[in-house]
Amino acid sequence: MIVYQIENHLDVEAYTRILIDSTLGERRPVDEPDRIAKMLEHANLIVTARYRGKLVGVARSFTDFVYCTYLADLAIDQKYQKQGIGKELLRFVKKETPKAKLILLAAPKAINYYPHIGFTQSEQCYTLNDLRDLKY
Repeated sequence: MIVYQIENHLDVEAYTRILIDSTLGERRPVDEPDRIAKMLEHANLIVTARYRGKLVGVARSFTDFVYCTYLADLAIDQKYQKQGIGKELLRFVKKETPKAKLILLAAPKAINYYPHIGFTQSEQCYTLNDLRDLKY
């Protein structure tokens, strides 16, 4: 049985391991534990999925709880994917933030996943990676 819960003080090593085991680690600074620690410290809604105590999934978010929730990471251990764990983590996040719009940037390998489970793609998203790119 999978246990879902809020764990806003997740261990850096456990979080790094789930990023790697989910392939999300390919796009996260898994070799920089101090940076990972800050990522966890500043997230204000972290929902986990555990099987017999083992971390098998995590949804890391930033939210104001009433208007918007940014889902920074949805990571499911590859051995546990395709069992509904990701959807259940998202369901848990939405139950905690029922009035807030859930917003995310899909990882390349997950582009087809989100529309499949009911997300609407938006054309209004923009990113700025470096301050030097900001035009005055």
